[in-house]
Amino acid sequence: MKTLRPLQYVENLENLTWLDRVANPMRDLVHAVVRPSAVRDLLHGVPLGHPLHPLMVLVPTGAWVSAAVLDVVPGSKPAATILVGMGVASAAPTALAGWTDWADGHEQQLRVGVVHAAANLVAVGLYSVSLVQRLRGGSGRLLAYSGLLAVSAGGFLGGHMAYRQAMGANHAEDVPHRVEPGWHSIGPLTDLPEGELEQRMLGEIPLVVFREGNEVSVLSGTCSHLSAPLIEGTISYDDGDPCLTCPWHHSMFSVKNGEVLHGPATSPQPSFDTRVVAGNVEVSLPNAG
Repeated sequence: MKTLRPLQYVENLENLTWLDRVANPMRDLVHAVVRPSAVRDLLHGVPLGHPLHPLMVLVPTGAWVSAAVLDVVPGSKPAATILVGMGVASAAPTALAGWTDWADGHEQQLRVGVVHAAANLVAVGLYSVSLVQRLRGGSGRLLAYSGLLAVSAGGFLGGHMAYRQAMGANHAEDVPHRVEPGWHSIGPLTDLPEGELEQRMLGEIPLVVFREGNEVSVLSGTCSHLSAPLIEGTISYDDGDPCLTCPWHHSMFSVKNGEVLHGPATSPQPSFDTRVVAGNVEVSLPNAG
């Protein structure tokens, strides 16, 4: 079956470089406004282990779809009005979470995201006017159905960003499925520099290795956020524990267990068990294979 024509148009959006004139200033504005790391982590969904925005989207879209059904049920206007209002009220925090994720995307994601946001902004505007009309005794149904079309278009673009462009997805999810179970040698302990990042390959899987004395920590070398090479990252310390910061979007991970300490990443780095046998470092990934 051929790809639907609307998707072909969306693919063209990815490469419209003139959208950068809008996307880049908006990205910088989001970074300037959402500054506290704790707020950013919350909006990214770090405590949840996956992005917050898709979960929040259920509130306005669910309310508006329900209102569309009630608008054709006699006597349901008050309930439909409440649902339209709930959707409008929840749109702002939902958008803020989306903007926070979007601002740490790559250029093709940024371009599609600008159009996605524009469609949703039109939808919120239409629903807001519909709400005003309803509160004044008018119908507001035509505006609401127009808003539903706009938010559906925005949802189509959001789906493209999430599933076609893998925005918010775990880019290290494949690692456990590509590593053979058991222990694998990655070379002599003495070949690893003290207190510095070192790259090793396990087959085709890049690893980032950090040695402190006889203790060796090993993580997957591909950032779970957008596949950045973590070997180009930097090491810092939090209460004496080493932390690895991604070179692209500054996600921070615990070197010892791969836990996400700061977003935009929400998925932990695959962390390998290590041991030293006869002077050689061996690694094993739990639940691999």
